[in-house]
Amino acid sequence: MSSESWTQRYSAALMNTFGPPKLILERGEGCRVWDVDGRSYVDFLGGIAVNTLGHGHPALVDAVTTQLGTLGHISNFFASTPQIELAERLLALAAPDTDGRVFLCNSGAEANEAALKMTRRTGRTHVVAMEDAFHGRTMGSLALTSKQAYRTPFEPLPGDVTWVPYGDVDALAAAVTDQTAAVVIEPLQGEAGVNVAAGDFLAAARAITTDHGALLWLDEIQSGMGRTGRWLASHAAGVTPDIVTLAKGLAGGIPIGACIGFGDAGRLFEPGNHGTTFGGNPVAAAAALAVIDTIEKDGLLEHAVAVGERLRSGLVADARVTEIRGSGVLVGLTLAGVDAPAVVAAAQDAGWIINATGPDRVRFAPPLVVGLDDVDAFLAAWPSILDAAQGSAA
Repeated sequence: MSSESWTQRYSAALMNTFGPPKLILERGEGCRVWDVDGRSYVDFLGGIAVNTLGHGHPALVDAVTTQLGTLGHISNFFASTPQIELAERLLALAAPDTDGRVFLCNSGAEANEAALKMTRRTGRTHVVAMEDAFHGRTMGSLALTSKQAYRTPFEPLPGDVTWVPYGDVDALAAAVTDQTAAVVIEPLQGEAGVNVAAGDFLAAARAITTDHGALLWLDEIQSGMGRTGRWLASHAAGVTPDIVTLAKGLAGGIPIGACIGFGDAGRLFEPGNHGTTFGGNPVAAAAALAVIDTIEKDGLLEHAVAVGERLRSGLVADARVTEIRGSGVLVGLTLAGVDAPAVVAAAQDAGWIINATGPDRVRFAPPLVVGLDDVDAFLAAWPSILDAAQGSAA
């Protein structure tokens, strides 16, 4: 059956939350996927920073298969060994030698929803968030997301939220008071096009929140789990937050999320305060452990740094790229004189999957296992992709 036929069936059966799909994909292997028409594409988006180990990685397949054949779902009346082991590993990776506790859930929005509820346990309600932030689509996480087009159809939204310009220390200091429950920051703003704050912003946020008795909450859903060449992007700033939220690449494509609280924040929840049916299930936990083990064993943190440097230096070599941003294999750029959605379409025609985050912004988030040969092949095709995008607009 052709892509056209599958697309018609999709439109007749699924809600129109995403618009028509760009492709109907059938299978994947490594950094490559195939559509139902048999055409292959190199995946430089990785499920939007999710497919840490690419597609069909043997370690992930084996972990999920073995665990599902042993123990699948058990409910939160009980615990499993993978759940406990994963919580221990996450604490050790996120903040070694720091007391903490983990709540496991199913997605980034759920992790942020849990974190927002944790902030209410402080007895305060005011939260300071960043302009251009994206934290999810649930009502609570949407209340922290600044984009008005996402918010307006669902207002009024919960919470007392103040937005400040991303990276503006003075604005942040002016917004935080002794009534502020938390400040929430993405170390890199992925959905905004991979915005990167100045090096001292997270350290300043740590100092400001501490001074006012507020929680520092870092949303590392897109930037965490090795994507920037560190387990957490915030490690580069040497900052330990009160709350970290993770998801996306944590289990390499198996749905999972994690909300980590350090120190007193890790003890804010009490029995009955929060819950989840599927969160922390043995299969997802086993998948996450396999991802962590593979990143460590195969040196993928160092690899992400090398690949990212090669990708950024090659992309910006074209004069139509006016700014390059990011770290590791989370890369964003700004274009001049070229429409970003047209670039995405031209890249797809040429067999590459990338993403536009605005009219002049393109995002790359390939799997951590992406090879330098694939990067070099893309960079060789990049000028012609830009040419094709310009030609389509003429």
